[in-house]
Parts: sequence; structure tokens; C-alpha cells
Amino acid sequence: MFLKGDRCYSEKCAMARRNTVPGQHTQRRGKFSEYGLRLHEKQKLRRIYGMTERQFERFFEKASRMPGQKGHNFLQLLERRLDNVVYRLGFASSRAQARQLVAHGHITVNGRKLDIPSALVRVGDVVAVAPGSKDIPVIRENMEVASARSIPEWLELQPERMEGRVISLPSREQIDVPVNEQLIVEFYAR
Repeated sequence: MFLKGDRCYSEKCAMARRNTVPGQHTQRRGKFSEYGLRLHEKQKLRRIYGMTERQFERFFEKASRMPGQKGHNFLQLLERRLDNVVYRLGFASSRAQARQLVAHGHITVNGRKLDIPSALVRVGDVVAVAPGSKDIPVIRENMEVASARSIPEWLELQPERMEGRVISLPSREQIDVPVNEQLIVEFYAR
């Protein structure tokens, strides 16, 4: 369903191009079953955030234990991951690049180097580029591009200092990921 990374929304995706199965005797592709629809939505979200199945399940279990709606809690936890915050602040051009920057020690949280991409940030945390990494060309280019891009309302960016602050927890309206989280909750409820 997802060929070549995150191109599931483009015309290059085989699912979007044709409505038939491959082969000589093409037949109409049937609609997704209820299970297939839920699986498709889960896989889409998992690929957007670039997580393994095991990581994804752990985050869902953590969201299930929190008070409130499971789907909203789950998306909120995914948005609060350090690699995602680095991407949202514009220090990286993709979540995969953000994950690499964090893993290689180029990012600090509250002045201390943190190299765990799945670490959760809290309200008030200051996420910044490490002092020794501010001259890396890729990070400089990303910051130039990020100055034209808007950042989410729950984050605050100071581009001249190459740092950002988490000013609140993201609400569902502030999370622009195109998924139906209720289908994912239903998938794990089976």
C-alpha cells in the first residue's frame, strides 16, 4: 500500500494510480474490509512518524493508560516526541533527518544533550541546537527554510538563537496529521 516511503498521497502510489490488481487477468480491486481500513490508517500514521511497530504499540499502550480520549492522547504523545518537535521547529527538513540529528547529539533539551529521539518533551522545555552544531550547513539551511514556514501554535521558535520552547500541549486542532485516530483505537481494541 505504501510504496517508496511516504508517497502514499501522490499519484506515484500504486494504490492511487490504478484500481486493479497487477497481472495479466486484471480484476477490479475490492473495497477494503473493516479490518483493512483500520490497518491502513494505523500503517499510515506509523509511517508518517517513522516508527517501528513495537514503538508504536508502546505509545498506544501509554496513551490508553492516560485519562481522556485514547485517540487524542495518542496523537499528543506522538507530537511530543523529541524528533517530531525538532522537525516541527524546522531544525530538520523531515522527521527522519530530525531523528538522525537527535541521535547524533546535535540537539539539547534544557541545556543538556539528549540523544533519544523518542524522548517526550514537556511544557516549558527548551529544545535547541547544540552550541557545537550551530555551524553545520544542513541545520543552517533548514533554519533558513523554516523561517518562511509556520510552526504549530503549541511551540515557540527563536530562529536567531536556534532554539524553541514548548509553550503548551498540542490539542487535536493543532495537530495537522491527516488521519482518523478513532480507526486506530478501534484497530487496537479488537
